Amino acid sequence: MDPRVGIVGYRGYSGAELVRILERHARVEPVLLEHRQGAAADAEGQAIRNGKGPLCLPCTAEAVRAERIALVFLATPPEVSMDLAPAMLGAGARVVDLSGAFRLRTPENYAAWYKAAHTQPELLAEAAYGLPEFCRESIPAARLVANPGCYPTAANLAIRPLIDAGVVERAAGIVCDAKSGVSGAGRKATLKNSFCEVTENFTAYSVLRHRHVPEVLQVSGLEERELSFTAHLLPVDRGILETIYFRAKGLAGAGELLAVYEKRYANEPFLRLYEPGHMPDLHGVAHTNFCDIGVALDARTGRGVVVSAIDNLVKGAAGQAVQNMNLMLGYPETEGLL
Repeated sequence: MDPRVGIVGYRGYSGAELVRILERHARVEPVLLEHRQGAAADAEGQAIRNGKGPLCLPCTAEAVRAERIALVFLATPPEVSMDLAPAMLGAGARVVDLSGAFRLRTPENYAAWYKAAHTQPELLAEAAYGLPEFCRESIPAARLVANPGCYPTAANLAIRPLIDAGVVERAAGIVCDAKSGVSGAGRKATLKNSFCEVTENFTAYSVLRHRHVPEVLQVSGLEERELSFTAHLLPVDRGILETIYFRAKGLAGAGELLAVYEKRYANEPFLRLYEPGHMPDLHGVAHTNFCDIGVALDARTGRGVVVSAIDNLVKGAAGQAVQNMNLMLGYPETEGLL
């Protein structure tokens, strides 16, 4: 019997993407968990079916325990994830959280960047960071995995190999110019995400204070003074493209820069590298769990450029969450994603 996995927040963009991926997954049975009182459970809290789709249950510890749900995805805001995670873990389920609730290592760092107190510091200390390409060893045994943010996923997959290889003049700093589709802001309607504000427009936001910055620092090993990160809102529905600028050292050309990534990602199923002279775009990664990376280098001046592209709802959210689930449940990492 395939294990059941629950999805909380299935009405949001990332949650709906999770449902889409898990319904084609060969080894698990998705279950919708409704955390809003009365929204999808009857008066007695009994299980009901949502049309012809997955089983739908109230999101309670009792339901999770009774239905033997092995793992729960929380596609919810950070404050909701902090409230639900202890109950889900207490019911015997493992948790993959798609919010920022458990990504940072200390409650002080969380409060500084999220402007709110962290209510579950003991879980913050326990959570494994779920970027498989760099944290694979800590994920399989974890009870709680913090799925990375979409911007840090694209950024760290591009920056960390450079830092590890020692090919960056760190004193010159690294610039990460990041652009995202509107779905990255979530499904809840706001003025800034409305059609008339977004269409035929291009805006920067959260300049110097974006809450995803500490994730980039945490994984890449950079100091805050070494990274300039700016997020921009593109008038498209999905996708992230980041252009990283740096001063290179010890590299004779773009081929040697590409070799840094070829060595690091030789056995990674979701990394695709472009030959020098070619760059990734959003169409190439849409609806996939791939991260595409292209490089350029001017050996005369030492100017290096790396372009990283992902689908913010897949590799940046739901797809990576399933990648983590596969590792936690002992399945092939690519199951349901290729």
